[in-house]
Amino acid sequence: MFVNDCDVIVVGGGHAGCEAAAAAAHLGASVLLVSMNLQTLGQMSCNPAMGGIAKGQIVREIDALGGYSAIVTDHTMIQFKMLNRSKGPAMWSPRAQSDRMRFAEKWRAVLECIPHVDFYQEMVTGLLVKKGSVVGVKTALGVEIKSKAVILTNGTFLNGVIHIGEKRFGGGRSAERRAIGLTEQLVSLGFQSGRMKTGTSPRVDGRSLDYSKMTPDPGDPNPGHFSFSDTPQLKTQRDCYLTYTSPAVHDALRAGFDRSPMFNGAIQSAGPRYCPSIEDKVNRFADRDRHPIFVEPEGWHTIEVYVNGFSTSLPYDVQLKALRQIPGFARAKVFRPGYAIEYDYFLPTQLHPSLETQGIENLYFAGQINGTTGYEEAACQGLMAGINAQRKISGQPPFVLGRDKAYIGVLIDDLVTKGTEEPYRMFSARAEYRLLLRQDNADLRLTAKAFDLGLVGESRLQAVEDKRRQTRELIDFLQRESIVPADANPLLQAHHSPVIDQSVKADALVKRPQIQLSELCKIPPIQDYMQAKACPAAVVEQAEIHLKYAGYIARERENAAKLSRLEKLRIPAGFDYERLTSLSSEAREKLGRIQPATLAQASRISGVSPSDISILLVYLGR
Repeated sequence: MFVNDCDVIVVGGGHAGCEAAAAAAHLGASVLLVSMNLQTLGQMSCNPAMGGIAKGQIVREIDALGGYSAIVTDHTMIQFKMLNRSKGPAMWSPRAQSDRMRFAEKWRAVLECIPHVDFYQEMVTGLLVKKGSVVGVKTALGVEIKSKAVILTNGTFLNGVIHIGEKRFGGGRSAERRAIGLTEQLVSLGFQSGRMKTGTSPRVDGRSLDYSKMTPDPGDPNPGHFSFSDTPQLKTQRDCYLTYTSPAVHDALRAGFDRSPMFNGAIQSAGPRYCPSIEDKVNRFADRDRHPIFVEPEGWHTIEVYVNGFSTSLPYDVQLKALRQIPGFARAKVFRPGYAIEYDYFLPTQLHPSLETQGIENLYFAGQINGTTGYEEAACQGLMAGINAQRKISGQPPFVLGRDKAYIGVLIDDLVTKGTEEPYRMFSARAEYRLLLRQDNADLRLTAKAFDLGLVGESRLQAVEDKRRQTRELIDFLQRESIVPADANPLLQAHHSPVIDQSVKADALVKRPQIQLSELCKIPPIQDYMQAKACPAAVVEQAEIHLKYAGYIARERENAAKLSRLEKLRIPAGFDYERLTSLSSEAREKLGRIQPATLAQASRISGVSPSDISILLVYLGR
């Protein structure tokens, strides 16, 4: 069946598998993408959205490195938002609602247009290993396929078990079978495995909902893009809606707790701390009388709606009764009930920073097999695994991003050095250099690296260099151009900012928190410059951020130097972390349980963020 060996076999066609296949093929490798179902390539198994807090930064970094997640999202989104605009630029995060069916369709089209990618539909049940190196895979039909490298991106399919109330059955996703054989072989080869749990929400018929009882949640008036390339502008958007649970909903849920696999012992594995099921929320936060529910359409031409915030594994009758107590859901018709799924993963501390396994040469893991959760976290791992698999078989050194270069670098470093005991999700708090790792400058940070790798062409690189040059020129202009009081004071008065009585440099006004550079661009000297240079909005944004936050960035670099000296700073034995309420609840829990001897040891504990370490540093310094 397979006459010729291929360079790289990618097992799994989710977000990690798609990015891995595309990256390896673009770098010249012959790639075989093996999936149990080729109709679900790029499937959004949970909510139909990409991006969000910290995740949006990852999607933009994938794009800057030549990946496709941002491009696919831009072509298929139905709503776009820039989150956290009220905060500083390190917290700005793009998020898009996608058309679920079009998203998967676009990914399939992208992959089919890459000449070096071939496809095969089958279950991979084992690896071919020779002298400590992987040399291919074997399938359920007994087919052996030879390759130089293998990337496993199995998602939630390894020995997956689906739970709905007291019912449980094998499956890797709703209506799809689980994958068997791989876990057992890898364990026999010396790998340490574990079990994790995740879940998803019910899908309902949008025609059965009363939107008048909900609050519309529209997209941005001027929607942006994820990709730095020339993708289509979103001209019309679909609204999402916001509603809330109530004590009546909670009572209906509690009535089924005795049949919940979360509480009756059927589920033993750890679930995602920051995306708990609705029954977990009601149980853990008993003092709250409501929780938000986001009603998200699944596409342009479907009536199916995703009930975000209502992930559950309760019995179907309990789900339906509780749903119908939510405002707007009194007559809700359920398309698909929510469910929980348990699956195998492998401790990521068994990986090199390149995502190659330490136990078997030329074998790479990416995505949920490493203990992560989320499309974005999976996609960036797939991209890096695809790059490094091709570089390894070509005799090139691995490509590894540092924590100061990308959120992707933070994520992978966290996994391979700290490991994880629960599904890992990226947050901005995990990145100690987040002012440097903003979503707006991902292209400036990473596209030159992608060009050197061979993942983007000269036109993409030139666009980035033009942006960098125009930004520097605009900053130089603002630092030397003077603004007279007559031009500046009307704007300053409008924003309740102190007026000036003599000319000042334009950059001094930009540094004022109340004043936006886009508004200063209406003042004649700056307006003339902007028209002459035709500065795009991205350049204006870069210049403003640089001027407003230069001092904070310098302070962040100074703090990074302090953190490197933590190895010598000891924590008193039996230290009571509960009294430091400014620490995150996760940090208090894990620090109290593990009781690290030094701040350096504390900083390596999964879930203890750099901001938590800074709080400890200040407290112990007193």
